[in-house]
Amino acid sequence: MGKRVLMAMSGGIDSSVAAMLLLEQGYELEGVTFRTFDSISESCLAREKGCCSIDAIIEAKHLAEKLGIKHHILDVRELFRNTVIEDFIAQYLQCKTPNPCVLCNPIIKWGKVLDFADELGCDFIATGHYAKISNENGRFFLQKGEDKLKDQTYFLWKLTSEHLSRTLFPLGGLTKSEVRNIAAQHGYVKLSQKKESEEICFVTDDNYRNFLKNNVENIDKFLPKGEIIDKSGKIFGNHNGLYNYTVGQRKGLGVALGYPAYVVGLLKESNKLLLGPREELYSSECIVSDLNLTKYLDLEESFLVNCKVRYRSDGVSSNIFRIDDYRLKIVFEEPVFAITPGQSAVFYDGDDLIGGGIIQ
Repeated sequence: MGKRVLMAMSGGIDSSVAAMLLLEQGYELEGVTFRTFDSISESCLAREKGCCSIDAIIEAKHLAEKLGIKHHILDVRELFRNTVIEDFIAQYLQCKTPNPCVLCNPIIKWGKVLDFADELGCDFIATGHYAKISNENGRFFLQKGEDKLKDQTYFLWKLTSEHLSRTLFPLGGLTKSEVRNIAAQHGYVKLSQKKESEEICFVTDDNYRNFLKNNVENIDKFLPKGEIIDKSGKIFGNHNGLYNYTVGQRKGLGVALGYPAYVVGLLKESNKLLLGPREELYSSECIVSDLNLTKYLDLEESFLVNCKVRYRSDGVSSNIFRIDDYRLKIVFEEPVFAITPGQSAVFYDGDDLIGGGIIQ
């Protein structure tokens, strides 16, 4: 009897091709798609893409039937609301810019799915992420996927060695174009041409500001209008509430400073929006907390890494220093643009992911 795998299926091309490949490799598969929405709203029904829309659940179920595998729907609505969505809201109310996928992965996509895998007697779970897993001295850690343009390790840094020891990434050694070709060769031509979705799954109109207004009572009273200033303290007008802005933002500022202006900082205590020229957005260091290390049990007093502070980045050579059990200081060898509190800083040694943390 082959190894039993619980395949996380989104209805999209990546998880679908991953399922096809695992079946060809002799694994025994069951599929699972999780439901995260509180209700079947019109905005949810209207969406044609997204990892947790109703359409996605239906598409995943139909594909599982075609592949001849049993399909399950895992209801995680309450947990998703109380963790991922509540954190998303709380971070914005603290004038930070969160990445909900980073939190969703260990809590939902691995936490609950692994629990369900245990109930079904499955040895592993599998996803359609573009990433690889390696094992040294009993510690499992992530490596960048073969397709560097699609590599998703940046979003997976919170996964532990224990998570990864029971995970399969069938697409880690493939490029996106190869995945599309595999789908077409298996007769799924329409699926092979399916566009990708990069929006936040629960922000159905791609506008997080509307989401916050709809989900936070009296948000405009909690984060009211305030002054727009530069670093000298000069006032240029009023902002519309700090939750409407993020560090590095260029458009929609509503004022003219006489030069191209950017959001340099959100000053929560004084309720002021700090603007400045592009050069004021470059920083040589930052502090990160909420750490997770995988390749190594711990780090030396200082450690040279390649650090990424955003997904679409090549990263920069950096030294990381332990401050205490919960925090690291990152010193960049060249200044980095628009380091944003609430986002992730992820550390690499070549293609190996060492760990990561949340920018403070």
